[in-house]
Amino acid sequence: MSRRTGKPTTKKVTQLVNVEDHVEGFRQVREAHRRELIDDYVELISDLIREVGEARQVDMAARLGVSQPTVAKMLKRLAGVGLIEQIPWRGVFLTPEGEKLAEESRQRHHIVENFLLVLGVSPDTARRDAEGIEHHVSEETLERFRQFSQTHGISAE
Repeated sequence: MSRRTGKPTTKKVTQLVNVEDHVEGFRQVREAHRRELIDDYVELISDLIREVGEARQVDMAARLGVSQPTVAKMLKRLAGVGLIEQIPWRGVFLTPEGEKLAEESRQRHHIVENFLLVLGVSPDTARRDAEGIEHHVSEETLERFRQFSQTHGISAE
């Protein structure tokens, strides 16, 4: 019975997954959230260097919609894990590890975006949605997205 109305309820009962699977699902989400900002920053740094020849804090802040101190804090973190080098008065540069991560992130984004385009999602929405989805899909799912897109005429490259 419903507590509010006193009427019988016909709730669909769902079976909980086992504890280990439940924990693993949440662990994967936490890991994806942790890596999300790192991936976005290194990809943006790479894109800025390719497009305008340099990556500056002011440009990153503008493109990410955050303050310069927020960018500075993240750049310190990225430098600490060896993904970037900051040269005073010259900007930010990716290490080989950082460039590799940026390329991997860029590829993930293209695969997800192409998959969404094949499904008929508008280009603007596909681009925006891919920005979030790319961080949360497994390699297995990403590979299926790539195969599906190729089968339907869009290459991930």
